[in-house]
Amino acid sequence: MTVAVLGAGAFGTALAISLARKAPVSLWCRNTDHAEEMRAARENCRRLPDAPFPEDLTVTSNIAEIGEDATLLLAVPMQQMRGFLQEHRARFRSSRLVACCKGIELETGLGPVSVLRNTVPGATAALLTGPSFAADIARGLPTALTLACADDSKGEDLQRQLSTDTLRLYRTTDLIGAEIGGALKNVIAIACGAVIGAKLGDSARAALMTRGYAEMQRLALARGARAETLAGLSGFGDLALTCTSEQSRNFRLGLSLGQGIPFDPSVTVEGAATARATAMTASAMGLEMPITQTVTNLLDHRLTIADAVDQLLKRPLKEE
Repeated sequence: MTVAVLGAGAFGTALAISLARKAPVSLWCRNTDHAEEMRAARENCRRLPDAPFPEDLTVTSNIAEIGEDATLLLAVPMQQMRGFLQEHRARFRSSRLVACCKGIELETGLGPVSVLRNTVPGATAALLTGPSFAADIARGLPTALTLACADDSKGEDLQRQLSTDTLRLYRTTDLIGAEIGGALKNVIAIACGAVIGAKLGDSARAALMTRGYAEMQRLALARGARAETLAGLSGFGDLALTCTSEQSRNFRLGLSLGQGIPFDPSVTVEGAATARATAMTASAMGLEMPITQTVTNLLDHRLTIADAVDQLLKRPLKEE
């Protein structure tokens, strides 16, 4: 079975490069001009420069050229996934679909695999998530990710197909845990970026990471996830990477909030919509998620950084 990556952003391009070192891969790009540029340059100059394409990577803007029986890696933004799936539902109905985005759908509160199942119920649905930067994957630096699939035998097939010499996949059947870990770490990364941007120090960042991890577990366990999933790559691992590096777009958004400077609105930052969606879900479930709510208030300009710090520090004292 062949592999195609749908979406030519940095992460989709990096996955295509990594997998094409092992077997032929197609990279689909919606924009015809961008696809032509990549074919001519043999790299994605717009989204992932200085990462040459292997010989077995083919670029197309015609989705009809993608085999309907292929394993499809969906590297499209979380908030655009449902519309994309609805547009191509007939073509995808018997495919193996692997979501490669992290987040919570703002309108429904659903994660990527839940959206896949809801929109294309006949397809095999899986999720690829975990601590990874596109540049590292494209350069062939060692990276480990979580592959979540409810059917473990199908998950094992996908694990074999999508693992490479430098991209190591660990599988789980805990879809909810993998979804929530990958989504909420972005929210905590925004908070950590704001702390560093406001020059509140690394000790404050460590505290936010720790209490943020507690929030991730609180929501995941309430939704039926397994605690060990959050302790793995898709939870703790991704949290550690995203909260400590300026390569993370979510961390950089937080930095701009902390510094009081504008952030480039053209940059996709999944954590912003996820914070808003999660705050609504937590409220409906009666869950305390103060960091998530604070990030939402910062994003919507209902709080200043000083107000946010004061609010969090004045919360009632309690056991850890």
